[in-house]
Amino acid sequence: MNAGKNLRMAVLTLASALLAVPATLNAQVAAGAAAGHAPADLLEKNWGFVDKYCGNCHNSTDWAGGLAFDTMEKGDIAPDAKVWEEAVRRLRGSLMPPPGEPQPDAAARKSFIGTLETSLEAAAVANPNPGSVVLHRLNRPEYANSMKELLDLEIDAEQLLPRDDQSAGFNNIADVLKISPSFLEQYLSAARQVSIEALGNPKARTQSTVYPGSAAALQYMHHEGLPLGTRGGVSIEHWFPADGDYEVTVSGLVGGGYVWGVMDPFQLIVTVDGNRVFQAQVGGEEDLRAIDVDQAIGMGKIDDRFRNIKVKVPAGRHRIGVTYKQKTAAEQNEILHSWVPVAGMSQMVNGNSGGPRITNVEIKGPLQVAGLSDTPSRRRLLVCQPKSAAEESPCAKQILGTLARRAFRRPVTDADLAGAMAFYDAGRKSGSFEDGIQKGVLAILASPKFLYRSHTPPADAKPGQIFRLNDLDLATRLSFFLWSGPPDDTLIDLAAAGKLQDPAVYTVQVRRMLADPRARSLATNFAGQWLNIGGLDLVNPDTNLFPDYTEDLVPAFKEELYEFVWSIFGEDRSVVDLLTADWTFLNERLAMHYGIRGVRGGEFRKVAVADSARRGLLGKGAVLMATSYANRTSPVVRGAYILEHLMGTPPTAPPPGVEQFPESEEGAEQLTVRHRLEQHRNTKSCNACHGVIDPVGLAMENFNALGQWRMKDIDAGAGIDANGKLADGTPVDGVNALRDYMVSRPDLFVQTFTENLLTYALGRPASYYDMPLVRRLVRDAAADRYRFSNLVMGIVTSPAFLTDRTPSDKDGALVTDAHKVAQASKQQGP
Repeated sequence: MNAGKNLRMAVLTLASALLAVPATLNAQVAAGAAAGHAPADLLEKNWGFVDKYCGNCHNSTDWAGGLAFDTMEKGDIAPDAKVWEEAVRRLRGSLMPPPGEPQPDAAARKSFIGTLETSLEAAAVANPNPGSVVLHRLNRPEYANSMKELLDLEIDAEQLLPRDDQSAGFNNIADVLKISPSFLEQYLSAARQVSIEALGNPKARTQSTVYPGSAAALQYMHHEGLPLGTRGGVSIEHWFPADGDYEVTVSGLVGGGYVWGVMDPFQLIVTVDGNRVFQAQVGGEEDLRAIDVDQAIGMGKIDDRFRNIKVKVPAGRHRIGVTYKQKTAAEQNEILHSWVPVAGMSQMVNGNSGGPRITNVEIKGPLQVAGLSDTPSRRRLLVCQPKSAAEESPCAKQILGTLARRAFRRPVTDADLAGAMAFYDAGRKSGSFEDGIQKGVLAILASPKFLYRSHTPPADAKPGQIFRLNDLDLATRLSFFLWSGPPDDTLIDLAAAGKLQDPAVYTVQVRRMLADPRARSLATNFAGQWLNIGGLDLVNPDTNLFPDYTEDLVPAFKEELYEFVWSIFGEDRSVVDLLTADWTFLNERLAMHYGIRGVRGGEFRKVAVADSARRGLLGKGAVLMATSYANRTSPVVRGAYILEHLMGTPPTAPPPGVEQFPESEEGAEQLTVRHRLEQHRNTKSCNACHGVIDPVGLAMENFNALGQWRMKDIDAGAGIDANGKLADGTPVDGVNALRDYMVSRPDLFVQTFTENLLTYALGRPASYYDMPLVRRLVRDAAADRYRFSNLVMGIVTSPAFLTDRTPSDKDGALVTDAHKVAQASKQQGP
């Protein structure tokens, strides 16, 4: 308790220093440089380590890896700080010297790492570099969250906007968020669609939208979002432009040839926002006879039963459910066969399946418009209603001004609104008041002031000068870090009043934002990308080898991971709990997959984990499947993943032309993956990397490609051997031992976590000059067991977050142009 209190006091003190005016900040840095730097000859005094363990390869004769230590300055570490930071990383991970070469003992390695870190941190204090972030475009999640904040509108940004590029593992890195003419066209189209959707469209024409189902989806248990008492089905969020009559068509329920979907009677239900609007039977004796006797004609008659289902729906976004009434799984007349979790309802089993499927759902309309109801987006947007023609223009200015303030993330002037009001006037001239508002909203959402954010340097700033972010830019940076979206009115008001310079106010706001549900984006956006959960979508398991797989596992794996990570972040626990926590979040499907009993239903809930192998990230199906191939596990991929994403010591990429890993050949002797890797490591050049990677991945071999526990390699018919020796000589005999090793060195994991969190927070890759800051944050957080909020507070009160550097000439024309655009956008309308 006292440690936590002391740390909070330290954070507040640190915030006071860093949030002061620039002159104070510069004085603080100068004082640190004078008082805390290492002796200039510290590296030189310890150069014997380099000669003994590095110089034989990395010299001006061999130039191994393009590096020669004998050409570098011994008395000044600053000119080669980038090289030395990489040396620290590799020494910490025991990547260098490589396996098979003479190794320093643990004490010598630790001592030299300390020498390098002390010297590098002194150099960083003497030459501060907060980095620079240029023009920063909104990415898909940020755009979607902005629409929710501005218009209370849920949108599918993946459908509206082009895919975002990634850098350093994240999609919010400013340097790669470029825009091209084709991108611009899509952003304009998105602004038009969103502006229409926000207000509704009483003149909407009849349109049809088809939503695909899945022949491989689970249909035998309840799906979250659908009414209780149902099983399977699909849940669709659809935008209805106006009140009126619509039609729903459900297709692909049954099949002929190998007859499926008609063995037993099932009740199909259609719901709108959870309320049943249609129910009819599919399957049973009559449908079986129709398909058996009439074939295609019979199938057509069954499909007609579920075609053009009439529903009345008010304007706005509504959830359409198509599902089946729950019934006992015992009501099957299918022949007995080997257990498959979807038998009788989803996948074909021996050419036979007893349950219907849902191939696609079509929503058509409006067939007849009945009006335009009030919707959340209309209530958020229309802050006034004109009662006469004279009130229209002032009301339009109030509506668009309120929206622009939130969209531009700062108070707005008449000049800011000039473009939007011009669009309003044009729309009003050719249509109604709301037509004009729609055009004005379009102009705001297409404005560079909304789509981009930047850090505005002082007018007299010189190239390369460090400057403090103004309060409005700081509020924006803070909200896009913690919420992946724009600042709310509270934060904008405080920033506009210049109150974020007060460290007490700033600290209160950070903690308020962390407690807000919008901070959950740190689990879905930050952690999802840090842990590369998108890799799940690239794996398509072979169902002949893994019959337990259905594509429903992928969203279940993701949801488990997001809920688990948020349980750590949201409860402000130690980030080391990400490795050790003895709980997870499961629904019935995922519990069955893991072999955990007592979990029923489609809803995810917190579940205690009795099996220690399942604890923390190393036991999560999302991590295990994303690091596997379609037909087998990959200790190499898993080992490299853990080294890079969890231990911060990514292995060297394989050289070009490297020999491919030998796969099993049909008819030949079936060897375990471990045995094939051992053959691969016999080559010295291969062992240099695989000697580091393979022991880590092999410790995870008891998990198959779907993350299920196993004791035997099904290809070779041999038992799993998860024993190995890590690069530093530590023996491990499975996932528990590997986790214990990582927990015994928490600074490695926490430093990796912090480096990634800093990258995400800044919107640029953490560079070598950021590593002294990362190490300081980790040391400071250790006093309170690496609590999540302490790491966040350390980042948002750091010079890297609070300041920026004016681009210098060497930064290129792109940076200069970006700042010109930022300056111009403050003077021009949309």
